[in-house]
Amino acid sequence: MSTTPWCQRLLCLLLCLWLAGCGGLPSIVPDMAVQRRPVQIEGARGPLTAAQSKAILERLQARGTPTDVLDRHLALEEALVGSPLVAGNRAQLLQNGPATYEAMFSAIRAARDHVNVEFYILEDDEVGQRFRELLLERQRAGAQVNLLYDSVGSLRTPKSFFDPLREAGARVLEFNPVNPLKVRRGWNVNQRDHRKLVVVDGRVAFLGGINISSVYSGGSLSGSRGRSVTEQQQRQRERGALPWRDTQVQIEGPAVAEFQRLFMQTWSAQHGPELPARDYFPTLQPQGREVVRAIGSSPDEPYSFIYATLISALRSAETEILITTAYFVPDPQLLETLQEAAGRGVKVKMLLPSRSDSAFVLAAGRAYYQALLDAGVELYERHEALLHAKTAVIDGVWSTVGSTNLDWRSFLHNQELNAVVLGPGFGARMREVFNADLAASRRIEPAEWASRSWKQRLAEQAARLWAWWL
Repeated sequence: MSTTPWCQRLLCLLLCLWLAGCGGLPSIVPDMAVQRRPVQIEGARGPLTAAQSKAILERLQARGTPTDVLDRHLALEEALVGSPLVAGNRAQLLQNGPATYEAMFSAIRAARDHVNVEFYILEDDEVGQRFRELLLERQRAGAQVNLLYDSVGSLRTPKSFFDPLREAGARVLEFNPVNPLKVRRGWNVNQRDHRKLVVVDGRVAFLGGINISSVYSGGSLSGSRGRSVTEQQQRQRERGALPWRDTQVQIEGPAVAEFQRLFMQTWSAQHGPELPARDYFPTLQPQGREVVRAIGSSPDEPYSFIYATLISALRSAETEILITTAYFVPDPQLLETLQEAAGRGVKVKMLLPSRSDSAFVLAAGRAYYQALLDAGVELYERHEALLHAKTAVIDGVWSTVGSTNLDWRSFLHNQELNAVVLGPGFGARMREVFNADLAASRRIEPAEWASRSWKQRLAEQAARLWAWWL
């Protein structure tokens, strides 16, 4: 019996909803967070003693607002994630494309041993071509280039774009190819590598939300820091395109080895060609006073390590939660955790986009606004920029920057990468950035939101049905 088009759509929707029930997120038990055991911290020469680890945590507490964040949830976080807290790092926040590319390209130019690159999107445009030429120059100069890019994220980039790199001796690997004839392991087109990572000589790492694309050519900060307007920026202005607002972090010190290790794990899991011998794990000296944890998540793991870490940190919050996210489609546990935090008196502020490159995701996220507003969460939408940053700072001492959005896709389907940075100094810089964005945002008032049109409500609920897939 044949089916009509509307019946086919209904069957497709039911199938998708059934499949959505096949995946889930871990239930994080709140009582686990109060377990006390010594938190292990690593230094440049390996694990520190219990006394040294305790001294570092006490110093961090003494420099910030009194809080249990640094000793209440860290033991659980360590047990859930498995990666160590590493002391002796310098972490520098980078805002938007121009500043990030300037710092990243400068570090690559100085590469002597190797450059490891992992990106979701690497476009064949002005910025992408500059990036490729820089990698080519380093490869020809004797520094080994190893490049991993996502097949879906870089779908519009022709395969010929990478040919000059391969011909020069660089190793190039396509993550989970869309073409099933090219797969090196089980084919699952829904699993993507959403990470953005550059590691130079095993000594400096860049990670966050910024891809290699000319959409980042224009900064979202007023005045563009005095830089001349590029042709790409002019084209963006002429077609009314918003500048992209994003955040990256540059890390130097012993924690870089953890990010390097995560790159190697992904390369190996994708059955990439053997990497040429290089000094991928050099001896690293302390570069600063930040304590950093590198967290990578993969669909191959039993649960998202980043998700478990975030839930733990949110439940340990005492005074303030500041979240910036580009795509917000929360699962029930995350939604409940945010509501509970506001209910116990924590000031919860969320910075969200007013416009997006995915209107469907934007509508799905807005379907949760009312529940959050009713709980006392303050919601703000960023204007005059396309918000793409993924950051959080809790109680001014626990911060994270990375590629992870607060949606099902990031938590269930994607390879993601975040840095957790402890300390009031970095936390203060994070708060400054958040407040600067807040000044360019509009608060969502509960009464105004409750009076929105029925058409908008219908669009939100329709998009919400697809939350697991977005």
